[in-house]
Amino acid sequence: MPRTLTINGQEISARSDQTILEAARDAHIHIPVLCHLDGLTDVGACRMCLVEVAGSNKLLPACTTRVQEGMEVRTDTERLRAYRRQIIELLFAERNHVCAVCVANGHCELQNLGIEVGMDHVRYDYIFPTLGVDLSHERFGMDHNRCILCTRCVRACDQLEGAHTIDVMGRGAKSLIIRDMNVPWGESITCTSCGKCVMACPTGALFKQGSTVAEMVHDAEKLAFLRAAREKRVWNV
Repeated sequence: MPRTLTINGQEISARSDQTILEAARDAHIHIPVLCHLDGLTDVGACRMCLVEVAGSNKLLPACTTRVQEGMEVRTDTERLRAYRRQIIELLFAERNHVCAVCVANGHCELQNLGIEVGMDHVRYDYIFPTLGVDLSHERFGMDHNRCILCTRCVRACDQLEGAHTIDVMGRGAKSLIIRDMNVPWGESITCTSCGKCVMACPTGALFKQGSTVAEMVHDAEKLAFLRAAREKRVWNV
């Protein structure tokens, strides 16, 4: 059954099973995202897609909040812009995201969001922990210093490849992406070397070894195609 709601004062119709993010995109209304990736289940972890909903004191993640009849949503207010900039600044402060020496420079979603929210400096003390770089895989590499723990790689490995090689170890800022029982990537006995985790990564944390900066384009759209093709059995498309 369709739902009628307003987003930024614009009246739109949406399916009852759609999220605010999906409804907004259908209406060509932009909401910034980071942990969301088409083709993967949403977890609402990064909080970039927070929106204001009339009647709620809390900011709600657009990627996991279903539309409701008569809902009044605001996606671009001063309060939301302040929160989004704060989130981006905290991510830049938490680990090493010096773009000039990153393999994903120019092809990084975190970098693009920093530009979008107008981040010209970081107001927080940099933590910059010294984390490892795993080059044990013959084709791919992982730089934990660039990881923002969005878990897109975890979900891609689990939901699209079905391997569930990748997981998260630890809690909070000390969390790390691991493979199997925290073994070097090249020693993982469950990794199929499909590269879907690399496609899903929004930063330079996962990369193809030997690629130049210009070649570091993550093919995230291919993951949504793979999921749709699997569900609709249209492999010949």
